[in-house]
Amino acid sequence: MTGLLRKIYLETRLNIVLFSLGLAAVMALLTRLLPKVLGDIERVFEQLPFIKPIITALLGIDPGDQLTSQMTQAFLWVHPTVLSLIWAHELIFCSRMPAGEVDRGSIDFLLGLPVSRWKLYFSETVAWIVSGLIILGSGFAGHLWASQTLGSQMRPTAYATGCVLLNLFGVYLAVGGMAFLLSAASDRRGRAIGVMFAVLLVSFLLNFLAQFLESARSFSVLSVIEYYRPAEIIRTQQFPIENMATLLILAVCTWLAGGMIFARRSICTV
Repeated sequence: MTGLLRKIYLETRLNIVLFSLGLAAVMALLTRLLPKVLGDIERVFEQLPFIKPIITALLGIDPGDQLTSQMTQAFLWVHPTVLSLIWAHELIFCSRMPAGEVDRGSIDFLLGLPVSRWKLYFSETVAWIVSGLIILGSGFAGHLWASQTLGSQMRPTAYATGCVLLNLFGVYLAVGGMAFLLSAASDRRGRAIGVMFAVLLVSFLLNFLAQFLESARSFSVLSVIEYYRPAEIIRTQQFPIENMATLLILAVCTWLAGGMIFARRSICTV
């Protein structure tokens, strides 16, 4: 497995470094700017009323009287740029095996190595989890560095921040599990990425529609964003046990399904 992990490292190290630096820079920038932007949020809602449902869909709470100075930091963790960077890394990484190898015409050589398909799949999984920890850790480091300029009343407690990070990592695992499943069932990397992108887009759409349509609220449970609530964590100072359990179950089930498909299906480039 060491050789497989080295191969993955050599192929993905540049992307991991770039995504890590990008997330750290974005988190540092947002940490500095958001308190100033959100300081007069009521006026923003008056001038741009359509913004409020979008923010409500992202935060999971009504950003009205409940929005404290500490809870403004929740915007960092649900900002579309932050989520887009994390998910872009996942879509690129998790579509490597086998869809990416089939696209490159190298799958026959890879499957000809004296290792099982499950070992290949497990190696990709280990590298995906480690890369996710590196990227999320870099984003947190950027936030921590920039937050030193904020007053103590603006910073959430260390416990709340840790819970938010764990909840975000749960989302990372769930999205990656689905991406592995789609890649295992696909012969084209572009198709796997496109379908997964559509799934994430529908997740945002369901959360947004739930703010306007009563009928859409029953379908919001199908959205992965439904189980990611940093503002609620900061407000209640409680670990989201049920949401994390749902995300982990989704991650494990989709990952196992992807592994079984990859292990059993016929794969070749001719």
